[in-house]
Amino acid sequence: MANFMAALSFKLEHTDLATKARTGKITTDHGEILTPIFMPVGTAGSVKAVTQQQLEKEVKAQIILGNTYHLYLRPGLEILEAAGGLHQFNGWHKPILTDSGGYQVFSLANNRKLTEEGALFQSHIDGSKHLFSPEKVMDIQRIIGGDIIMAFDECPPYPSDYAYAKKSMELTHRWLERCFKRFNETPDKYGYTQNLFPIIQGSTYKDLRTTSAEFIASQNATGNAIGGLSVGEPMEMMYEFTEHCCNILPVQKPRYLMGVGTPWNILECIALGIDMFDCVMPTRNGRNAMLFTSNGVINIDNKKWEKDFTCIDGGIDCEMSSYYSKAYLRHLMKSKEYLGLTIASVHNLAFYMWLVAEARKHIVAGDFKSWKEAMVAQLQHRL
Repeated sequence: MANFMAALSFKLEHTDLATKARTGKITTDHGEILTPIFMPVGTAGSVKAVTQQQLEKEVKAQIILGNTYHLYLRPGLEILEAAGGLHQFNGWHKPILTDSGGYQVFSLANNRKLTEEGALFQSHIDGSKHLFSPEKVMDIQRIIGGDIIMAFDECPPYPSDYAYAKKSMELTHRWLERCFKRFNETPDKYGYTQNLFPIIQGSTYKDLRTTSAEFIASQNATGNAIGGLSVGEPMEMMYEFTEHCCNILPVQKPRYLMGVGTPWNILECIALGIDMFDCVMPTRNGRNAMLFTSNGVINIDNKKWEKDFTCIDGGIDCEMSSYYSKAYLRHLMKSKEYLGLTIASVHNLAFYMWLVAEARKHIVAGDFKSWKEAMVAQLQHRL
Protein backbone atom coordinates (compact mmCIF):
# COMPACT_ATOMS: atom_id res chain seq x y z
CA MET A 1 0.00 0.00 0.00
CA ALA A 2 1.27 3.47 -0.88
CA ASN A 3 2.09 5.76 1.99
CA PHE A 4 2.49 9.50 1.48
CA MET A 5 3.77 12.47 3.42
CA ALA A 6 2.26 14.74 0.81
CA ALA A 7 1.63 18.43 0.49
CA LEU A 8 -1.32 17.77 -1.78
CA SER A 9 -4.59 17.89 0.12
CA PHE A 10 -8.21 17.92 -1.00
CA LYS A 11 -11.02 19.61 0.86
CA LEU A 12 -14.51 18.64 -0.29
CA GLU A 13 -16.67 21.77 0.00
CA HIS A 14 -20.12 21.26 -1.54
CA THR A 15 -22.03 18.26 -2.92
CA ASP A 16 -25.05 18.75 -5.19
CA LEU A 17 -28.17 17.04 -3.85
CA ALA A 18 -29.71 16.26 -7.25
CA THR A 19 -26.54 14.88 -8.89
CA LYS A 20 -23.12 13.68 -7.71
CA ALA A 21 -21.44 16.98 -8.66
CA ARG A 22 -19.17 18.48 -6.06
CA THR A 23 -16.83 21.39 -5.43
CA GLY A 24 -13.53 21.23 -3.62
CA LYS A 25 -10.09 22.70 -3.18
CA ILE A 26 -6.82 20.95 -3.99
CA THR A 27 -3.81 22.46 -2.23
CA THR A 28 -0.30 21.90 -3.62
CA ASP A 29 3.04 23.55 -2.88
CA HIS A 30 2.56 25.62 -6.06
CA GLY A 31 -0.89 26.87 -5.10
CA GLU A 32 -4.57 26.03 -4.84
CA ILE A 33 -6.83 24.49 -7.49
CA LEU A 34 -10.58 25.02 -7.18
CA THR A 35 -12.56 22.06 -8.47
CA PRO A 36 -14.19 21.12 -10.76
CA ILE A 37 -11.24 22.18 -12.90
CA PHE A 38 -10.11 21.95 -16.51
CA MET A 39 -6.36 21.62 -17.13
CA PRO A 40 -4.91 22.97 -20.40
CA VAL A 41 -2.54 20.53 -22.10
CA GLY A 42 1.03 21.72 -22.65
CA THR A 43 2.44 18.54 -24.18
CA ALA A 44 6.01 19.72 -24.80
CA GLY A 45 6.09 22.29 -21.99
CA SER A 46 3.94 24.76 -23.94
CA VAL A 47 0.20 25.11 -24.43
CA LYS A 48 0.26 25.53 -28.20
CA ALA A 49 0.08 29.17 -29.42
CA VAL A 50 -0.57 30.51 -25.90
CA THR A 51 1.91 32.28 -23.61
CA GLN A 52 2.14 31.59 -19.89
CA GLN A 53 1.02 35.19 -19.26
CA GLN A 54 -2.09 34.59 -21.37
CA LEU A 55 -2.75 31.32 -19.55
CA GLU A 56 -2.68 33.13 -16.23
CA LYS A 57 -4.41 36.41 -17.07
CA GLU A 58 -6.77 35.62 -19.96
CA VAL A 59 -7.46 31.90 -19.57
CA LYS A 60 -7.22 31.99 -15.74
CA ALA A 61 -5.69 28.50 -15.73
CA GLN A 62 -4.89 27.08 -12.31
CA ILE A 63 -2.87 24.02 -13.41
CA ILE A 64 -1.43 22.84 -16.74
CA LEU A 65 -0.15 19.51 -18.07
CA GLY A 66 3.19 18.38 -19.44
CA ASN A 67 3.90 15.06 -21.15
CA THR A 68 6.65 12.74 -19.94
CA TYR A 69 7.33 11.06 -23.30
CA HIS A 70 7.64 14.30 -25.26
CA LEU A 71 9.65 16.22 -22.64
CA TYR A 72 11.99 13.27 -22.15
CA LEU A 73 12.80 13.26 -25.88
CA ARG A 74 12.97 17.05 -26.20
CA PRO A 75 14.41 19.14 -24.58
CA GLY A 76 15.60 16.11 -22.56
CA LEU A 77 16.23 15.46 -18.90
CA GLU A 78 19.67 17.06 -18.76
CA ILE A 79 18.30 20.46 -19.76
CA LEU A 80 15.19 20.18 -17.57
CA GLU A 81 17.28 19.22 -14.54
CA ALA A 82 19.80 22.01 -15.17
CA ALA A 83 16.91 24.49 -15.38
CA GLY A 84 15.56 23.31 -12.01
CA GLY A 85 12.54 21.46 -13.42
CA LEU A 86 9.71 22.38 -15.77
CA HIS A 87 8.34 25.20 -13.59
CA GLN A 88 11.63 27.07 -13.88
CA PHE A 89 12.19 26.09 -17.52
CA ASN A 90 8.83 27.30 -18.86
CA GLY A 91 8.09 30.04 -16.31
CA TRP A 92 4.79 28.58 -15.09
CA HIS A 93 4.76 28.84 -11.29
CA LYS A 94 1.37 27.33 -10.57
CA PRO A 95 0.77 23.55 -10.32
CA ILE A 96 1.80 21.19 -13.12
CA LEU A 97 0.57 17.64 -13.73
CA THR A 98 2.74 15.31 -15.80
CA ASP A 99 1.21 12.49 -17.84
CA SER A 100 3.28 9.31 -17.55
CA GLY A 101 3.60 8.44 -21.23
CA GLY A 102 0.98 5.72 -20.78
CA TYR A 103 -1.22 7.36 -23.40
CA GLN A 104 1.68 7.06 -25.88
CA VAL A 105 1.61 3.29 -25.25
CA PHE A 106 -1.86 3.56 -26.81
CA SER A 107 -1.37 6.30 -29.43
CA LEU A 108 2.05 5.17 -30.69
CA ALA A 109 1.13 1.49 -30.87
CA ASN A 110 2.95 1.11 -34.21
CA ASN A 111 6.21 2.43 -32.74
CA ARG A 112 6.43 0.49 -29.49
CA LYS A 113 6.81 -3.01 -28.09
CA LEU A 114 5.12 -3.93 -24.82
CA THR A 115 6.67 -6.36 -22.30
CA GLU A 116 6.43 -7.03 -18.58
CA GLU A 117 9.45 -4.80 -18.09
CA GLY A 118 7.84 -1.80 -19.80
CA ALA A 119 7.28 -0.21 -23.21
CA LEU A 120 10.07 0.02 -25.78
CA PHE A 121 9.48 3.16 -27.87
CA GLN A 122 10.98 4.26 -31.12
CA SER A 123 11.37 8.03 -31.04
CA HIS A 124 9.18 9.89 -33.51
CA ILE A 125 11.99 12.48 -33.75
CA ASP A 126 15.08 10.45 -34.70
CA GLY A 127 14.08 6.77 -34.58
CA SER A 128 16.18 6.02 -31.48
CA LYS A 129 14.83 3.38 -29.07
CA HIS A 130 13.95 3.99 -25.42
CA LEU A 131 12.61 1.65 -22.76
CA PHE A 132 10.02 3.17 -20.43
CA SER A 133 9.70 1.02 -17.33
CA PRO A 134 7.56 2.02 -14.32
CA GLU A 135 10.76 2.84 -12.43
CA LYS A 136 12.20 4.95 -15.23
CA VAL A 137 8.91 6.82 -15.67
CA MET A 138 8.94 7.73 -11.96
CA ASP A 139 12.54 8.95 -12.26
CA ILE A 140 11.74 10.98 -15.39
CA GLN A 141 8.72 12.63 -13.76
CA ARG A 142 10.75 13.44 -10.65
CA ILE A 143 13.20 15.30 -12.92
CA ILE A 144 10.48 17.05 -14.93
CA GLY A 145 9.10 18.15 -11.57
CA GLY A 146 5.32 17.89 -11.77
CA ASP A 147 3.32 18.55 -8.61
CA ILE A 148 1.11 15.62 -9.65
CA ILE A 149 2.75 12.72 -11.47
CA MET A 150 0.85 9.87 -13.07
CA ALA A 151 1.44 6.14 -12.79
CA PHE A 152 2.68 4.31 -15.88
CA ASP A 153 -0.19 2.32 -17.38
CA GLU A 154 -1.36 0.71 -20.56
CA CYS A 155 -4.38 2.35 -22.14
CA PRO A 156 -6.04 -0.40 -24.22
CA PRO A 157 -7.75 0.58 -27.48
CA TYR A 158 -11.49 0.49 -28.07
CA PRO A 159 -12.78 -2.02 -28.79
CA SER A 160 -10.65 -4.55 -26.90
CA ASP A 161 -11.69 -8.15 -26.39
CA TYR A 162 -12.16 -9.29 -22.80
CA ALA A 163 -8.98 -11.36 -22.59
CA TYR A 164 -6.82 -8.49 -23.82
CA ALA A 165 -8.52 -5.94 -21.55
CA LYS A 166 -8.02 -8.20 -18.52
CA LYS A 167 -4.38 -8.89 -19.33
CA SER A 168 -3.77 -5.17 -19.91
CA MET A 169 -5.43 -4.19 -16.62
CA GLU A 170 -3.40 -6.74 -14.67
CA LEU A 171 -0.20 -5.44 -16.28
CA THR A 172 -1.20 -1.88 -15.31
CA HIS A 173 -1.71 -3.02 -11.71
CA ARG A 174 1.69 -4.75 -11.57
CA TRP A 175 3.30 -1.67 -13.05
CA LEU A 176 1.50 0.46 -10.46
CA GLU A 177 3.04 -1.52 -7.59
CA ARG A 178 6.46 -0.90 -9.13
CA CYS A 179 5.64 2.81 -9.58
CA PHE A 180 4.72 3.16 -5.91
CA LYS A 181 7.84 1.27 -4.80
CA ARG A 182 10.14 3.52 -6.84
CA PHE A 183 8.19 6.66 -5.90
CA ASN A 184 8.47 5.87 -2.18
CA GLU A 185 12.20 5.10 -2.52
CA THR A 186 13.03 8.44 -4.17
CA PRO A 187 12.93 11.96 -2.69
CA ASP A 188 11.07 15.00 -3.96
CA LYS A 189 13.52 16.79 -6.20
CA TYR A 190 13.20 20.58 -6.17
CA GLY A 191 12.12 21.38 -2.63
CA TYR A 192 8.38 20.84 -3.09
CA THR A 193 6.20 17.78 -2.75
CA GLN A 194 5.32 15.58 -5.71
CA ASN A 195 2.23 13.36 -5.59
CA LEU A 196 1.53 10.12 -7.45
CA PHE A 197 -1.95 9.41 -8.86
CA PRO A 198 -2.78 5.82 -9.95
CA ILE A 199 -5.03 5.13 -12.96
CA ILE A 200 -8.07 2.85 -13.31
CA GLN A 201 -8.20 0.74 -16.48
CA GLY A 202 -10.41 -2.17 -17.58
CA SER A 203 -11.75 -1.04 -20.96
CA THR A 204 -15.55 -1.31 -21.28
CA TYR A 205 -16.05 -4.35 -19.02
CA LYS A 206 -17.87 -3.65 -15.77
CA ASP A 207 -16.24 -6.43 -13.74
CA LEU A 208 -12.76 -5.31 -14.84
CA ARG A 209 -13.54 -1.68 -14.03
CA THR A 210 -14.80 -2.79 -10.61
CA THR A 211 -11.63 -4.79 -9.94
CA SER A 212 -9.40 -1.96 -11.10
CA ALA A 213 -11.28 0.79 -9.22
CA GLU A 214 -11.16 -1.25 -6.00
CA PHE A 215 -7.44 -1.91 -6.45
CA ILE A 216 -6.70 1.76 -7.15
CA ALA A 217 -8.83 2.91 -4.20
CA SER A 218 -6.92 0.53 -1.91
CA GLN A 219 -3.62 2.29 -2.68
CA ASN A 220 -4.55 5.28 -0.49
CA ALA A 221 -3.04 7.76 -2.97
CA THR A 222 -3.64 11.51 -2.65
CA GLY A 223 -5.82 11.42 -5.77
CA ASN A 224 -7.07 8.93 -8.35
CA ALA A 225 -7.53 8.90 -12.11
CA ILE A 226 -9.83 7.12 -14.56
CA GLY A 227 -8.08 6.24 -17.82
CA GLY A 228 -8.95 4.35 -20.98
CA LEU A 229 -12.15 6.28 -21.75
CA SER A 230 -12.82 8.76 -24.57
CA VAL A 231 -10.81 6.49 -26.89
CA GLY A 232 -13.61 5.85 -29.39
CA GLU A 233 -16.34 4.23 -27.29
CA PRO A 234 -19.94 5.61 -27.49
CA MET A 235 -20.52 8.66 -25.28
CA GLU A 236 -23.16 6.91 -23.15
CA MET A 237 -20.69 4.12 -22.45
CA MET A 238 -18.11 6.66 -21.30
CA TYR A 239 -20.65 8.13 -18.88
CA GLU A 240 -21.66 4.69 -17.62
CA PHE A 241 -18.11 3.66 -16.74
CA THR A 242 -17.21 7.07 -15.34
CA GLU A 243 -20.14 6.87 -12.95
CA HIS A 244 -19.31 3.27 -12.05
CA CYS A 245 -15.70 4.17 -11.16
CA CYS A 246 -16.77 7.27 -9.19
CA ASN A 247 -19.10 5.10 -7.10
CA ILE A 248 -16.10 3.01 -5.99
CA LEU A 249 -13.40 5.69 -5.59
CA PRO A 250 -13.05 7.38 -2.18
CA VAL A 251 -15.18 10.49 -1.72
CA GLN A 252 -12.45 12.48 0.05
CA LYS A 253 -9.88 12.26 -2.78
CA PRO A 254 -9.90 14.19 -6.09
CA ARG A 255 -11.04 12.22 -9.15
CA TYR A 256 -9.40 12.90 -12.49
CA LEU A 257 -11.00 11.76 -15.78
CA MET A 258 -8.18 11.68 -18.31
CA GLY A 259 -8.51 13.10 -21.81
CA VAL A 260 -12.14 14.31 -21.64
CA GLY A 261 -13.46 16.14 -23.62
CA THR A 262 -16.14 18.35 -25.17
CA PRO A 263 -17.82 21.03 -23.03
CA TRP A 264 -20.96 18.88 -22.76
CA ASN A 265 -18.88 15.79 -21.84
CA ILE A 266 -17.33 17.81 -19.03
CA LEU A 267 -20.66 18.99 -17.63
CA GLU A 268 -22.15 15.48 -17.73
CA CYS A 269 -19.07 14.03 -16.00
CA ILE A 270 -19.06 16.76 -13.34
CA ALA A 271 -22.60 15.57 -12.60
CA LEU A 272 -21.19 12.03 -12.12
CA GLY A 273 -18.63 13.15 -9.52
CA ILE A 274 -15.48 14.04 -11.52
CA ASP A 275 -13.26 16.88 -10.25
CA MET A 276 -10.44 17.20 -12.82
CA PHE A 277 -10.35 17.16 -16.63
CA ASP A 278 -7.81 17.65 -19.42
CA CYS A 279 -8.09 17.56 -23.19
CA VAL A 280 -6.30 18.95 -26.25
CA MET A 281 -9.67 19.74 -27.81
CA PRO A 282 -9.94 23.48 -26.99
CA THR A 283 -6.55 24.29 -28.50
CA ARG A 284 -6.53 21.72 -31.32
CA ASN A 285 -10.06 22.57 -32.44
CA GLY A 286 -9.34 26.28 -32.05
CA ARG A 287 -6.37 26.00 -34.40
CA ASN A 288 -8.75 24.33 -36.87
CA ALA A 289 -11.33 27.15 -36.75
CA MET A 290 -13.80 25.51 -34.31
CA LEU A 291 -14.83 27.80 -31.46
CA PHE A 292 -16.76 26.76 -28.36
CA THR A 293 -18.91 29.61 -27.06
CA SER A 294 -21.52 30.16 -24.37
CA ASN A 295 -24.16 30.14 -27.15
CA GLY A 296 -22.96 27.08 -29.08
CA VAL A 297 -20.31 25.92 -31.56
CA ILE A 298 -18.95 28.16 -34.32
CA ASN A 299 -16.96 27.17 -37.41
CA ILE A 300 -15.25 30.52 -37.92
CA ASP A 301 -14.24 29.51 -41.48
CA ASN A 302 -17.87 29.78 -42.61
CA LYS A 303 -18.69 32.73 -44.85
CA LYS A 304 -21.61 33.70 -42.58
CA TRP A 305 -19.08 35.28 -40.15
CA GLU A 306 -17.35 37.37 -42.85
CA LYS A 307 -19.21 40.58 -41.92
CA ASP A 308 -20.12 39.71 -38.32
CA PHE A 309 -18.45 42.47 -36.34
CA THR A 310 -19.79 41.32 -32.98
CA CYS A 311 -17.30 39.97 -30.48
CA ILE A 312 -16.40 36.28 -30.36
CA ASP A 313 -18.18 35.73 -27.03
CA GLY A 314 -19.12 38.53 -24.65
CA GLY A 315 -20.68 36.03 -22.25
CA ILE A 316 -17.42 34.75 -20.77
CA ASP A 317 -14.79 36.39 -18.61
CA CYS A 318 -12.05 36.84 -21.23
CA GLU A 319 -10.85 40.18 -22.58
CA MET A 320 -9.67 38.64 -25.85
CA SER A 321 -13.07 37.02 -26.49
CA SER A 322 -14.90 40.32 -26.03
CA TYR A 323 -12.28 42.46 -27.83
CA TYR A 324 -11.95 40.77 -31.23
CA SER A 325 -14.79 40.32 -33.71
CA LYS A 326 -15.80 37.12 -35.45
CA ALA A 327 -15.11 38.79 -38.80
CA TYR A 328 -11.56 39.72 -37.80
CA LEU A 329 -10.80 36.26 -36.44
CA ARG A 330 -12.17 34.70 -39.64
CA HIS A 331 -9.92 37.00 -41.68
CA LEU A 332 -6.87 35.95 -39.62
CA MET A 333 -7.67 32.25 -40.03
CA LYS A 334 -8.25 32.59 -43.77
CA SER A 335 -4.99 34.54 -44.08
CA LYS A 336 -3.14 31.90 -42.04
CA GLU A 337 -1.97 34.57 -39.62
CA TYR A 338 -0.49 33.12 -36.43
CA LEU A 339 -2.44 35.61 -34.33
CA GLY A 340 -5.63 33.81 -35.36
CA LEU A 341 -4.37 30.58 -33.78
CA THR A 342 -3.59 32.40 -30.55
CA ILE A 343 -6.95 34.20 -30.34
CA ALA A 344 -8.90 31.00 -31.09
CA SER A 345 -6.86 28.95 -28.60
CA VAL A 346 -7.03 31.54 -25.81
CA HIS A 347 -10.76 31.97 -26.37
CA ASN A 348 -11.53 28.23 -26.27
CA LEU A 349 -9.42 27.69 -23.16
CA ALA A 350 -10.98 30.70 -21.44
CA PHE A 351 -14.41 29.34 -22.34
CA TYR A 352 -13.58 25.96 -20.77
CA MET A 353 -12.34 27.69 -17.61
CA TRP A 354 -15.45 29.87 -17.52
CA LEU A 355 -17.62 26.76 -17.92
CA VAL A 356 -16.12 24.85 -14.97
CA ALA A 357 -16.22 28.02 -12.83
CA GLU A 358 -19.93 28.44 -13.68
CA ALA A 359 -20.53 24.78 -12.82
CA ARG A 360 -18.89 25.41 -9.47
CA LYS A 361 -21.14 28.42 -8.81
CA HIS A 362 -24.28 26.43 -9.63
CA ILE A 363 -23.24 23.48 -7.45
CA VAL A 364 -22.81 25.92 -4.55
CA ALA A 365 -26.13 27.62 -5.36
CA GLY A 366 -27.94 24.26 -5.47
CA ASP A 367 -29.38 24.55 -8.99
CA PHE A 368 -26.64 22.69 -10.89
CA LYS A 369 -28.89 19.99 -12.40
CA SER A 370 -31.31 22.34 -14.16
CA TRP A 371 -28.50 24.68 -15.25
CA LYS A 372 -26.46 21.75 -16.58
CA GLU A 373 -29.35 20.33 -18.61
CA ALA A 374 -30.03 23.71 -20.23
CA MET A 375 -26.33 24.34 -20.90
CA VAL A 376 -25.66 20.91 -22.46
CA ALA A 377 -28.40 21.55 -25.04
CA GLN A 378 -27.19 25.12 -25.68
CA LEU A 379 -23.50 24.25 -26.00
CA GLN A 380 -24.09 21.55 -28.63
CA HIS A 381 -26.05 23.95 -30.83
CA ARG A 382 -24.27 24.74 -34.11
CA LEU A 383 -24.39 28.46 -34.74
